[in-house]
Amino acid sequence: MQFSKLKWINQQPCSLDFDDVYYSLGNGLAETDYVFIQHSQLTERFKQLESASFTIIETGFGTGLNFFCAAQHFLAHAPENASLQFISTERFPLTLDDFIKANRHWRIFDQMVKQLTSTYTQLSKGLNELNCCGGRIKLDLWIGDVSDTLPQMRTPADAWFLDGFTPSKNDDMWSETLFQEVARLSQTNTTFATFTSAGQVRRNLQAIGYDVKKVTGFGRKREMLCGVFP
Repeated sequence: MQFSKLKWINQQPCSLDFDDVYYSLGNGLAETDYVFIQHSQLTERFKQLESASFTIIETGFGTGLNFFCAAQHFLAHAPENASLQFISTERFPLTLDDFIKANRHWRIFDQMVKQLTSTYTQLSKGLNELNCCGGRIKLDLWIGDVSDTLPQMRTPADAWFLDGFTPSKNDDMWSETLFQEVARLSQTNTTFATFTSAGQVRRNLQAIGYDVKKVTGFGRKREMLCGVFP
């Protein structure tokens, strides 16, 4: 298992492997909320949740910021008897020290970060099952390339977080295999949200059946994509 190589810019992590930032250098938390929480309509969907569980599948676990933000919203808005399954895949995980440092800025997530830290040290290639918040939140963290990890997943998504580094710098991730697996693991009314508006991403999502919308992006980013599987 190969860990991510980082450089730090004003306490914010940047990947040396992909020459890209993990989140907006302005406000990463606001970016996650805007791109993934708001454009997946998660607050409303959690409030109206009728089933016992909700599943999010993410490409690119990174620092875990998307996970922590989604978990916080779930705990705040979902019925108390419901659970969240968050499935994520990461090719180059952060070391434990970098994971702790990257999340030190988000004091609101301190408890969840501490709960994951003890098991984060035991990460290995393949599936790692982590729990927090009294078992209401289950994190399935797959370590490996998406072309290897996604085909092993069996639980369909209620929402996709298509994250990871930008297609121009991480073309291997945004492959045909990715979109084939997104189609396989989608069901009626599954949503997706992604920070990118790249034409290849939009066309591939449309090709597998998604209704795709191009909307205003976060901060300096002009546009992003979101949509639903009809």
